[in-house]
Amino acid sequence: MAAHSAGLDVDLGGIVEQVAQEKGIDKQILIETMEAAILKAAQAAFGPTRELEARFNEDSGHIDLFQYMTVVEVVADPEREIALDVARKHGLEAEIGEELGFQVFWHPRDAEKARQQDKEFGAVLDMKQARSTFGRIAAQTAKQVLLQRVRDAERDIIYNEYKDRQGQLIRGIVRRFEKGHNIVVDLGRTEGILPAREQTPRETYRPGDRIVAFVKDIDREARGPMIILSRSAPPLVDKLFEAEVPEIYEGIVKIVGVAREPGSRSKIAVTTRDSDVDPVGACVGIKGSRVQAVVQELRGEKIDIVPFDKDPARYIINAIQPAEVNKVIVDEADHRMELVVPDEKLSLAIGRKGQNVRLASQLTGWKLDIISESKFKQMEEEALQALRQIEGVDEDLARAMYRLGFRALEEVAEADISELLTIQGVGSPEAAQSLKDRAESSMETMRRDRIEQTASRPEPLTEKEKLRFVRGVGLRTAQLLEEAGYKTVSELGREDADRLAIRTGLGIKKARLIQQGAQHFLDHEAMEIEQARAKFAAEARAAEPVAPAVAEE
Repeated sequence: MAAHSAGLDVDLGGIVEQVAQEKGIDKQILIETMEAAILKAAQAAFGPTRELEARFNEDSGHIDLFQYMTVVEVVADPEREIALDVARKHGLEAEIGEELGFQVFWHPRDAEKARQQDKEFGAVLDMKQARSTFGRIAAQTAKQVLLQRVRDAERDIIYNEYKDRQGQLIRGIVRRFEKGHNIVVDLGRTEGILPAREQTPRETYRPGDRIVAFVKDIDREARGPMIILSRSAPPLVDKLFEAEVPEIYEGIVKIVGVAREPGSRSKIAVTTRDSDVDPVGACVGIKGSRVQAVVQELRGEKIDIVPFDKDPARYIINAIQPAEVNKVIVDEADHRMELVVPDEKLSLAIGRKGQNVRLASQLTGWKLDIISESKFKQMEEEALQALRQIEGVDEDLARAMYRLGFRALEEVAEADISELLTIQGVGSPEAAQSLKDRAESSMETMRRDRIEQTASRPEPLTEKEKLRFVRGVGLRTAQLLEEAGYKTVSELGREDADRLAIRTGLGIKKARLIQQGAQHFLDHEAMEIEQARAKFAAEARAAEPVAPAVAEE
């Protein structure tokens, strides 16, 4: 207790002044904090129902405590009221309703005054016993609250200083490593943290290393450093180019998009508002000086700089570089493109583990399928053959349909009449409707043929094959179902049609057809297939020659 008391003998005013100057905190805020701390401690020691006030004394540099009591005729609340006759008995001039203030002498230096007060007003104030422990409580509370307020104020100052730097580059020095492989970075006035999830694979650091990072977030409520840094965020590439390329900083050249696999490869798309400026050349620099500076900062990460184009097809051709593209087939409804590349360029277009096409897809926002020239010709022939399955469709009409983007029977069956009327040779709306009906009939015929053919197969059906047996499911629909996470016919049969339509992007009419088709398959055709396969297997066993019996000697 002596230590605490000694701690309270120091000049609080001097400490407040010193802390305010060193930490850059408003002196009045610290004074109000100390007053609140002493008041809180007083309420804990003397009782929360007393009317108490803590007030900083500029002259003494300490905090004085006062209790206020209202003068009444008859006391109902002894902790807040004093009788008129008692007040006058102690020589206090007061009237009914007046408020009398008594200073609570709690500090060790005021011990004599406290004894005198207890002698004179002890029965009225009833504080003697509580006052004996108040000094210790006040010291602890004041210290904790002041330290916490200083920490909060420091965080406020840091936050206000750095809040405008969110989304910018920042430089620092690696100081230490924490659990979970987080890196603490010295930023000068404060520290930032580079979480393990925001670090680039294969990058290593040692204490003392200089680091450039992207300020991803400023978490004011974080327990540790509140500045969250990133070395893996795509905007890091954007900001590094902005620092290296004056044309980007000045707004002449603009980075439209960034796709990145940290530590491996990035693609950036650039454009310009000045036709005399080559945006790619500006980012590359003389002899590649600018892009190499960024590559060096990213520790060898490869960077492809591609020109942006308002035409999505041209933009994607640029994004898939260095591969060549012979043909682009656009499916706007599904926001998908097929890129036909020369056979010898297929692996280059796809990239190692699909990286090139994946980054190109991220950069442009389109789903991309890469196919070789030979595979495309094969698919073209298969599509034409499928279209010729429609009754009354000859080679010329099939090719006319193919040129307008029809690749499968289901696309014809689900097309609008207006779309079919654009096909050369269709003619009237009645003929278009007839073509739709015949395409749907051909789909059903082919589906039934596939079901019958499976009866002669000894191996069981895969879930993917079963999906193709559902009425209304063609290749395109099967792909959409797979992308939406539907792997089995049972999942389709249990699914709500509205939810199916939302998840797949199919219309509600198509979704209901598929959901009903799945239920029909499970209730009837699945059993039909198994019975047929069982019958075929039994007939096969019966047809096997019986081995002749060997006569015993």
